[in-house]
Amino acid sequence: MSHLELSGVHKGYTDQSVLRGVDLAVSPESVTAILGPSGSGKTTLLRLVAGFDRIDQGRIRIGDTVVDDGHRCEPPERRRLGYVPQEGALFPHLTVAANVAFGLAHRRSQRARVAELLEMVGLAGLDRRYPDQLSGGQQQRVALARALAVEPTLVLLDEPFSALDASLRASLRAEVRDILRRAGATTVLVTHDQDEALSLADQVAVLRDGHIVQHASPHDLYARPVDPELARFLGDANILDAALDGVRASTVLGSLALAGPPTPVPGPGRAQVLVRPEQVEVALTESRTPMPATEPAPAAGVVVDADFHGHYTMLRVRLVAPTGGTALADLVLVRHEDLVPLAPGTAVWLSVRGEVAAWAPAASPSAPVGDLGDQP
Repeated sequence: MSHLELSGVHKGYTDQSVLRGVDLAVSPESVTAILGPSGSGKTTLLRLVAGFDRIDQGRIRIGDTVVDDGHRCEPPERRRLGYVPQEGALFPHLTVAANVAFGLAHRRSQRARVAELLEMVGLAGLDRRYPDQLSGGQQQRVALARALAVEPTLVLLDEPFSALDASLRASLRAEVRDILRRAGATTVLVTHDQDEALSLADQVAVLRDGHIVQHASPHDLYARPVDPELARFLGDANILDAALDGVRASTVLGSLALAGPPTPVPGPGRAQVLVRPEQVEVALTESRTPMPATEPAPAAGVVVDADFHGHYTMLRVRLVAPTGGTALADLVLVRHEDLVPLAPGTAVWLSVRGEVAAWAPAASPSAPVGDLGDQP
């Protein structure tokens, strides 16, 4: 399998600039997700790699071949790509076997290759069925088998799970990840779904306003986003004002340890830090399970409300002043995984587990703690 490299890629339509100097490197036999909101340029990027559109400026290289440099452009059929569109786009009049074999018409080993691929995607024995006799998940696996049939140098997935219901998306993601790894495929996935990108990919490149703002492993991206806007895009986030001393951050939740690279830590002074809701630990102030003595001391708060999700409850906790119990303006999101419910009005201690990412104040406008907007 080959690597993919985009260097300084620009693309626009009429008077609208869509991609503005995109640089991206995809390693062989890896899965890279291009993540971004609608209108960020994800689909345009994928179409350029596939050869459906031509770049205005820059260079796209697949393996050792420059397939587009703004002047010379290899057509899609010469790029040896496997492409899976949003809804599979199977031929309704062809059987499963015929759909998978569509690009193998001149190969003697067609039948054996089709059987091998259907076994790989878990559809052995369904070769004589037609697409309308399959579930949505089965149709997407047929589309993936068809994309892998020609042993492509690169597999492109364009929002492949968007038409499926939530429970099927989760299970099919895991299946597709295993299939791609067993096939040794170099894969680029385009998606707007954060869970999909973080769970499926080895690397995630976030596209915003035509630029890749961060390219990192799912863990580093989630724990150390480059700015508050990206932190909120990737999930629930508490964005706290802080004073840095170079090693720790002083916040309303106490003194917190700073995470190091890949996100540079600002120098001493004012900053903002990221605390994910699952980092916040809760203990009752008056119960059989008191908060143990910790360093630094925990912060006091009162539960405002609780949003039950089955395996966890998302709490909103209003902080109170250390003396006198005066309510503060700050609200904190807490992911509480204890089965014991905490009713509104419950007094709690909050402490933070693990390191936090930090940004200089200029990275983003100041935001309320928890990014909750106007609240009572």
